[in-house]
Amino acid sequence: MNVVIIGAGGHGRVVLDVLRTMGEFHVVGFIDADAARAGQEVMGVPILGAIHLLPKLQKQAANRIRGAIVAIGDNRVRRTYSDQVLESGLELINAVHPSAIISSTAIIGRNVLLAAGAIVNTQVRIADDVIINTGAVVDHECQIGRAAHIGPAAALAGRVEVGEGAFIGIGAKVVPCMKIGANAIVGAGAVVIEDVPPGATVAGVPARVIRSESPRQEA
Repeated sequence: MNVVIIGAGGHGRVVLDVLRTMGEFHVVGFIDADAARAGQEVMGVPILGAIHLLPKLQKQAANRIRGAIVAIGDNRVRRTYSDQVLESGLELINAVHPSAIISSTAIIGRNVLLAAGAIVNTQVRIADDVIINTGAVVDHECQIGRAAHIGPAAALAGRVEVGEGAFIGIGAKVVPCMKIGANAIVGAGAVVIEDVPPGATVAGVPARVIRSESPRQEA
């Protein structure tokens, strides 16, 4: 299947590498919001233009694009672009690195990245537009809400609930049965032993609330 990657930044490079390693998709090009980058290449793949060009690209016989994945770190932007991809009639695909370990009982949505070394254990539920980044561990019966991001080497123990749009930073740890509220941020290296309210930012060992409203993440 011919596909495009939405987002030609660093995260887009990771997704391209995963798709190439999978060998199931042919990446025709990148779509990027920066119009000045059109015609440039990233890792040998051309940047075709902005997302409004998707309908036109679909009609080009030379490309015959059928699918897309949104490779943008900002959770809100990733969710918005995902909706636009569906509206354009393209299929949202997943990028699953062959080294990721995924239980046969896990349920995984669309537009999901499971990066190298990620572990998704039994009866985990992962909603659409989620990133499970390099070496992250999602243990049994966790529920990951739409457009959440579990950062590199982060570890969620059993039955953790991560709300929509939440971000778990690199190396953070969450003990069993905790709830991370929607759009919350868990700082790098934090150890969460209490529920995190929606929109809160927590950091430290043990994690404590340091901000009551979550700022926009950078892509």
